[in-house]
Amino acid sequence: MVPIGLSPQQEQDFLEKLSARVSGRLDRYEEETAVIKLADEDEDQVPAGGPIQVRAMSPERLLVISDVLAKSVVLAHDERRVAEVFEVIEPFARELATRGKARLNRTGILRLIGNALLVQHRVSGRVAITEKPDALWERPDLERLYARLEDEYELQERVDALNRKLAVISETATTLADIIDTQRSLRLELIIVALIALEIVITFYQILASRAGH
Repeated sequence: MVPIGLSPQQEQDFLEKLSARVSGRLDRYEEETAVIKLADEDEDQVPAGGPIQVRAMSPERLLVISDVLAKSVVLAHDERRVAEVFEVIEPFARELATRGKARLNRTGILRLIGNALLVQHRVSGRVAITEKPDALWERPDLERLYARLEDEYELQERVDALNRKLAVISETATTLADIIDTQRSLRLELIIVALIALEIVITFYQILASRAGH
């Protein structure tokens, strides 16, 4: 949700009215704010770190700005989730580097893969961060405003960085899962060898017992 022109109290009242209709509530509140004012020049401007300057407070311009702000908020949430996954992976990687082995839990590794897939789905699917807003189809003259906002909030760069990190997470999680599978296979092989050895011992015992009986 991107409220425009509401006081903090009005915004809070509106959010309380929506709360009954909201599902999948996030565990942490993310927000992005921007100051919008009329431009002194006859062109939309997005100065670095300054207020967004528009030729007119038209609904189409406000929709374009709202779209960029919403995407920036979603990216901030996903960036934080990816950072949390990296914090979980790091101890495993450090232990492997220092000890040559690690105490791994397959359930935890599968959770890592699940988190990576969820963030990937959000970035490339539902939110469609790299896609342009529908308002530009009817107002191609606002393309420049959107491009400037996209550059200011570094949307494409942040998506690319997220995708690179997700690739690292997926590769690391797959590697750790393979290590767990190898360890399980080794344990299974040892158990099989032990059972065979036990069966040989029992067979020899039976043979010796049979000879002793004769």
